Amino acid sequence: MATHLFCSICVLLLAIFSLADGGSIGVNYGRIGGDLPSASKVVKLLKSQGIGKVKVYDTDPSVLRSLSGSGIKVTVNLPNELLYAAARKQSFANKWVQRNIKAYYPRTQIEAIAVGNEVFVDPKNTTGFLITAIKNIHQALVKYNLDSDIKLSSPVALSALQNSYPSSAGSFRPELIESVFKPMFQFLRETGSYLMVNAYPFFAYEANSDVISLDYSLFRENPGVPDAGNGLRYFNLFDAQIDAVFAAMSALKYDDIPLVVSETGWPSKGDENEIGASVVNAAAYNGNLVKRILTGGGTPLRPKANLTVFLFALFNENKKTGPASERNYGLFYPSMEKVYEIPFTVDDLKNYREGDSSPVSGGGGDASQARFSTPVAGDGNGSGFSWCVARDVGKDKLQSGLDFACGVGGADCRSIQPGSTCYDPNTLQAHASFAFNSYYQKMRRASGACYFGGAAYVVTQPPKFGKCEFPTGY
Repeated sequence: MATHLFCSICVLLLAIFSLADGGSIGVNYGRIGGDLPSASKVVKLLKSQGIGKVKVYDTDPSVLRSLSGSGIKVTVNLPNELLYAAARKQSFANKWVQRNIKAYYPRTQIEAIAVGNEVFVDPKNTTGFLITAIKNIHQALVKYNLDSDIKLSSPVALSALQNSYPSSAGSFRPELIESVFKPMFQFLRETGSYLMVNAYPFFAYEANSDVISLDYSLFRENPGVPDAGNGLRYFNLFDAQIDAVFAAMSALKYDDIPLVVSETGWPSKGDENEIGASVVNAAAYNGNLVKRILTGGGTPLRPKANLTVFLFALFNENKKTGPASERNYGLFYPSMEKVYEIPFTVDDLKNYREGDSSPVSGGGGDASQARFSTPVAGDGNGSGFSWCVARDVGKDKLQSGLDFACGVGGADCRSIQPGSTCYDPNTLQAHASFAFNSYYQKMRRASGACYFGGAAYVVTQPPKFGKCEFPTGY
C-alpha cells in the first residue's frame, strides 16, 4: 500500500512539473465594437477566467488604468500609423514611451510593446520605417531604465513567408530578408526578445478544404502529414505553420530566438463561402489549442519550445469591416456571456472535453450547433468499442502524455504500477497506451480525447500488451 501511494504521488508530481513547464495562454482585447463593456468590467472578466495575459492594440488610458494593480501582464501596441513619426524623431519615441509606458508601469504590468502590426501587408507601406522605429523605442526604454523589463517585437503574418509547405521548406520573402528580418532578428537576439507571429490555420483550411483535413486543422485525431524534408510527421496544421517559421529563422542562422504566437483563432460564424466558420469548429480549435499549449511539448521541430499564445479575440467586434468572420472571432459576446465553453487554465483542463464546448443559450449563438461528438468506430463485430493507444513518437512526448493522463487527466493508472496486472511489459509505450486508453474511456471516447499532442491514436481491435487487458469503460 505504501509503495502504491508513493508511486501515485510520484506520478502526480511528475504531472504537476510537466504542466508547470507548459506554455501560457493570453487573449487579444480588440475594441472595434459599439457595444463593448467598460475596461474595468473587462478586467474583472479576465480575472474571473484566470486569464493572466492580455494584448491590446493601442495604449488607451482607460484600459491601462483599469489594468493597474490587476496582476495581468500586458502587451501594448504602437500602431502602424505612428511608425513614421517614431522612426523620424527620437524625441517622439521618448515622449511616446514617457506618456504611454512610464506613466503606467509598473502598476500596470506592461511586459512587451508590439511595434506595428503585420506591417508588411499594411497598404500604407510602412515597412521601411519599422526597424528604425523599433530601435528608437528601445532607446527611449533605455532612457527611462525600462529596457530590461519590457520587450520589443513586431507581429508578422504568415504572408511574410515565401514558402510554408512543407514546414521544412519554410523561408521568408526574399525582399524582406536583408531590409527587415536580419536586422530585426539581430535586435531580438541582442535584447533577449522574441518574434511575434500571427498564425491562422482557419485561412489555410478555408482556402484548401479539399486537401486539408478538418480534423488536422482542429487538433483532432488524424493520421498526420509527413514532411520528407525533416523526417517529421505533423498531426495538426498549427504546428506545421509554426515550424515553417522556425525553419525560415533557422535558414537565416537565427534559430536561437524564441517565438510568441501573438494572434490565432477561429471564427464562430462566417459568410456562406467561408468554409469551416462555425461555433463547433471555433470551440474545437481554441479548446484543443489551449489544451495542447498548457500541457507543453513544443512543436515537432522544436519539442522544447513551450509557446505563449494569444487567442484572437476576447469579444465579437461588430464594427469591423470585411467578411462576416471578421466580426465573429470572439470568445465572449459583448454581454460578457461565453460564445462557447473552452478552458483557459490548467485547472480548467480537469473537466474539459471537446464535446462539451457548447454555445451559450440566449447570447446570439446558433443553438443547432450546441453539441457534437464523433461517432465511435466499430470493432468489426458490431460492438462499437474503440481503444486509444500510443504511437512510437519518442520518449519525451510519450512521457509528457503519460504524466498528464495519470495526473491532471485523472486516468486510473493503478494497473501500471510495479507489481500490478499491467506493469509488464515494463515499457514506456505500453504504459502510455494503458494510461491514454484509461483517459479516453473516462472521457467517453469523445473526439479529441485520444490525441496527447499527436502521441496517440484510436484502434478498433483490443490492444495486446502482454497479458494486460484494456478496459472499454462501458
